[in-house]
Amino acid sequence: MLIKRKSIEQVESSRPASKPTPVRKPKYAPVTLSEQDGVRYLHFGTEWVQGAMRIRKPNWPELEYAQQMMAWMLWQQQPARIAQLGLGTATLTKYCYVTFPEAAVTAVELNPSVIAICASMFKLPDNDARLNVVEMDALDYVNDEANAGTLDVLQVDLYDATARGPVLDSAEFYQSCNACLTDDGIMTVNLFGDHPSYARNIKAIKFAFEQVICLPQVHDGNVVAIAFKRQRAIDLAALAERAAQITASTKLPAKTWVKGIAAK
Repeated sequence: MLIKRKSIEQVESSRPASKPTPVRKPKYAPVTLSEQDGVRYLHFGTEWVQGAMRIRKPNWPELEYAQQMMAWMLWQQQPARIAQLGLGTATLTKYCYVTFPEAAVTAVELNPSVIAICASMFKLPDNDARLNVVEMDALDYVNDEANAGTLDVLQVDLYDATARGPVLDSAEFYQSCNACLTDDGIMTVNLFGDHPSYARNIKAIKFAFEQVICLPQVHDGNVVAIAFKRQRAIDLAALAERAAQITASTKLPAKTWVKGIAAK
């Protein structure tokens, strides 16, 4: 998220002609793309990177912060339901869909152009019995009583073109995220460690969750927070053993996650 790269290609989706309506439709920044060294990047009309895909490895989480967003795997080995708020380049959605073939995976994205570009340029599969990409406000999703207590994992990565911090960051929002989780549920959130929004978000997450751990900062400021529905003992030896299993089966750098947890 906090990597800057100049956009070299601008792709704007066509929108239907506006009709008189009392409901104001949201205005979205243009979806733009760039490519360098075999990696395709998504932007919202600025230099801020919203996600990346290595073209030859479309299901691999290319950016380190995206890999860290999977740190919940240290505790959750076989999640039944996973949700992603903010689609980006569908990196986490695709990775979860492929890596956990028994899990139902939901992605929530407000901007229809992002969903369309993920399908056409970032290898997002069509919806099926396990995959459900929905055009919806993330706040409406977490406030929907039908989702209460249903998720083993919730991944939150909600940024707009200005990259000023998550667009949803209140204690009430994170309380609603908590309410969506099962008793053993875990949330991961992408934050800006060197931005004023960081302290506000951490305070709100700690208000809403029993336990919060932050991994070391990567890229140009990304910090992934891990929030637990219930308090957990941090057994570093057990986590190291689980990390070795994760690395062996997926090649994710899970050992560095445990080192980061141990350093806190």
